[in-house]
Amino acid sequence: MSPSVKGEKYKKLIVAVSIIIPVAVAALFKVKIPGYDLSFLPPIYAGINAATAILLVIAVVAIKNKKQILHETLMKVCIGLSICFLVMYVAYHITSETTHFGGQGGIRIVYFVLLITHIVLSVAIIPLVLFTYVRAWSGDFVRHRRLAKFTFPLWLYVAVTGVVVYLMLSPYYK
Repeated sequence: MSPSVKGEKYKKLIVAVSIIIPVAVAALFKVKIPGYDLSFLPPIYAGINAATAILLVIAVVAIKNKKQILHETLMKVCIGLSICFLVMYVAYHITSETTHFGGQGGIRIVYFVLLITHIVLSVAIIPLVLFTYVRAWSGDFVRHRRLAKFTFPLWLYVAVTGVVVYLMLSPYYK
């Protein structure tokens, strides 16, 4: 079985997961479970975003230096961190009131541009990461590299802007 055929069998699953996660997260924003104080989570998941960004860069350096095992391990860690981020993010938002950005003027525009692009790309990055991973896992390294060149900067942007959005919003947390 060729690598591309091997990877194709996951296409429907990746598409399904890529739809289910954002829809579930959006739906959960309407759910509020009172009685839990998870206000400690935002700096933790911002830290997870920062760690993901750093590890993504190290992983790219590793593969450029032909350290495939290190690269593979770091990418798995980045995926694991992203899953941890998602769980904490949802847990915080279903137990806490929404925090609104209080800045005014030009900084408010910067904040919303970063926030909107972060949200849109965080949805788009789900299938990109999964398809990129499956292509490597199935041994389809030509298509993996081609997609990774597109996936990496977007994933890095999502991770970095997650930290920046947190830092801009942090003075307004209760």
